[in-house]
Amino acid sequence: MGSFSAWHWLIVLAILVLLFGRGKFPALMEDVASGIKKFRREMPFEDAIEQSNNDPKHG
Repeated sequence: MGSFSAWHWLIVLAILVLLFGRGKFPALMEDVASGIKKFRREMPFEDAIEQSNNDPKHG
């Protein structure tokens, strides 16, 4: 099977542009980035809960 050639990637890119259009890619990437930022903001809160549950003084 091997790796894809440059022509394969160009065809995939062309199909994606046809499906989503040029304007939707930046909006899609912005949504993904904001989702990652929200996820990272919530992670320390989850870690603090885990640490307090594992604290021997807690219970």
